[in-house]
Amino acid sequence: MPKKRSGGGLSPTQQAAKFLGVSVLAGAVLAGIALPAVGALGLAAKGSVESFDELPVSLKTPPLSQRTTILDAEGGTIATVYSRDRTVVGLKDISPYMQKAIVAIEDSRFYQHGAVDLKGVLRALNKNARSGGVSEGASTLTQQYVKNVFVEEAGDDPTKVAQATQQTIGRKIRELKLAIQVEEELGKKKILENYLNITFFGQQAYGVEAASQRYFSKHAKDLNLQESALLAGLVQSPSRYDPVNDEAEATKRRNIVLQRMADVGDVSQADADKAKEEPLGLKVSRPKNGCITAVEGASFFCKYVEKVFLRDPVFGKTKEERAKVWNQGGLTIRTTLDPKAQKSVQASLKDHVNKSDSVAAATTLVEPGTGKIVAMGQSKPYGYGKNETEYNYSVDAAYGGSNYGFPTGSTFKPFVAAAALEQGVPATKEYSSPYDMAYPSPVQTCDSSPWVNTSGEKVENENESEVGPYRMKEAMEKSVNTYFVQMISDIGLCPVAGMTDKLHVRQGNGDKLPQTPSIALGSIGISPLTMASAYATFASRGMYCSPVAIESITQKVGNKQKSLEVPKSTCSRAMSEKTADSINTLLQGVVDSGTGQQAGLSDRDNAGKTGTTDERKNAWFVGYTPNMSGAVWVGSATQQVKMKNITIGGRYHSLVFGGAVPGPIWKDAMSGALAGKDAPSFNLVDIPDGDKDKDKDRDKGRGDEDDDGNGDGDGELIGGLIDGGTGNGGAFGDLFQGQGNGGNGNGGRRG
Repeated sequence: MPKKRSGGGLSPTQQAAKFLGVSVLAGAVLAGIALPAVGALGLAAKGSVESFDELPVSLKTPPLSQRTTILDAEGGTIATVYSRDRTVVGLKDISPYMQKAIVAIEDSRFYQHGAVDLKGVLRALNKNARSGGVSEGASTLTQQYVKNVFVEEAGDDPTKVAQATQQTIGRKIRELKLAIQVEEELGKKKILENYLNITFFGQQAYGVEAASQRYFSKHAKDLNLQESALLAGLVQSPSRYDPVNDEAEATKRRNIVLQRMADVGDVSQADADKAKEEPLGLKVSRPKNGCITAVEGASFFCKYVEKVFLRDPVFGKTKEERAKVWNQGGLTIRTTLDPKAQKSVQASLKDHVNKSDSVAAATTLVEPGTGKIVAMGQSKPYGYGKNETEYNYSVDAAYGGSNYGFPTGSTFKPFVAAAALEQGVPATKEYSSPYDMAYPSPVQTCDSSPWVNTSGEKVENENESEVGPYRMKEAMEKSVNTYFVQMISDIGLCPVAGMTDKLHVRQGNGDKLPQTPSIALGSIGISPLTMASAYATFASRGMYCSPVAIESITQKVGNKQKSLEVPKSTCSRAMSEKTADSINTLLQGVVDSGTGQQAGLSDRDNAGKTGTTDERKNAWFVGYTPNMSGAVWVGSATQQVKMKNITIGGRYHSLVFGGAVPGPIWKDAMSGALAGKDAPSFNLVDIPDGDKDKDKDRDKGRGDEDDDGNGDGDGELIGGLIDGGTGNGGAFGDLFQGQGNGGNGNGGRRG
């Protein structure tokens, strides 16, 4: 029986196969030894290759994943996002010290040998055989680079990563042949450049530029001797030598690299010794990855941009293709976000609503005529902790919002008025507008099945003193429920459906609105972005422009830049200029003398509409100037909070009105966003109020809408309509449980 060696009875050749794998085989190939002679090492075994010459010789290097930078409209950074934090740089932008350090410690004969270092293999083989273990490796930088390419290609897929790093002879032989190809095609300098850009340095940093920024907050070209030695030493084991968590171990490893640099003649012994005495000199930049790090509360806008990218076919035909481009990164995305407007929105939300309040607020501003989203924020910050949320209350469910949006209350009434005006109904149209009435029946829909009030449901105004007749202007200012129910009965539901289609008004889940008369009262859940974009149509005199968040994108692949196509806003005429001008005149009256007085701007033309829904679960103000439109929603995301006897932002409200909480938020946000901008005028039309009984108490129904919520108007529950029927109803389910019981669509209030 042969004498066993300290390595466990394995012969030197077997140890080589186990410990060095392809390095020994490579040595055999380069030495001219016939490859079949090593068949005993398992080359012909199941799962390995049979012939070296039959191996494919094509290494398709994937583009290295890099960080993506999201910018505002002025070029300021909103956030950086990445699957791997990497910035690819050329060799000229990497310190010569760094280049020498990595070669010295990882492959000191890099410039003398080919893809395989035969001398290194034999040296390692001898040392490992004597020690009975793996005390020294023999992979060249080129072989390490090839292995890193496999790992990069595997991405974050654990199975693929395991396959790329499995310790089998078959894989090592493939690695060897590809290394030979790389040596022939790229040359030493390019291999070194690629290696320094692809390798992992710990602390989420891939590539030397990211590592230099992470540990020293400087560019790789500015690394000094001791800094370079530290980074070069990390490659062997980034976790073991992590200087952030184990300074002593990192210092020992750095000094080993410095000594190796002196041994191979890259630096003098004196310089190496001096560098060994220096402190590590860390100036750590903590990883800032993802939209959660966005500035000025723009995290939700940042996530919206990401969702747009992952959903829009312009970035790839399939979701897998789009995800691949996003994860590859290297993108510079210039967005439409106006930093001044965003700052104003966040300041206004902070002033009026606390993040710890039982309700939340969301605000979105868009630019009429272009569709550009200039600001998007909410009172509860982006995150996963207490009083934080990852749901974007401003957008539809497909883009990270609530499942259905939020009932809009009377902010829907201008859509009904626009539909009527487009049908030829005069702006002076008068309806009897009684205090209460049964929903008219039948009401024509777009198909052959009219809506029928089978249960005799009724609708009420705010109080018994609110009795018509009313004309359109006063009815809009005071948000008279029965007026707009009579109007929708008069013109039918199909014109309203046609108008909302042209305005791209959809439920938060993407569905079209149900054809029920109660939509006039805002019973359906819609997102603030949708409402702001629809109202922007009034501001732009009837031209609807789809919302856009991205101005341009460039992508860095390696060291090259290319531009990507981006989604464009599409504009189309939704109504005549006369109709839009009439709505502007009506809604200017709302902020001048109606329910929205607390939202009115004093320095420029402005218009808008208040809205408060059933049981005060939602309050809205949607308003605009000729050059900016904005929507503000206040409520509970789960639709469980009734805003009565409630404190919001440190201020007590017995009743919450659309004009008294969302209105001031809108006013402050718009004031800051528009500061210094032109103040164009509306093209107003003359809409007579008609003869009224001046002694009639018209204001009583509107309520005082003061900050304390006093006054009994603008909030009486609209009776009935909670059970059965079609539509979404006021019993609007929470984010996770659907839309509740429906009914004919109750949920709207006046104001």
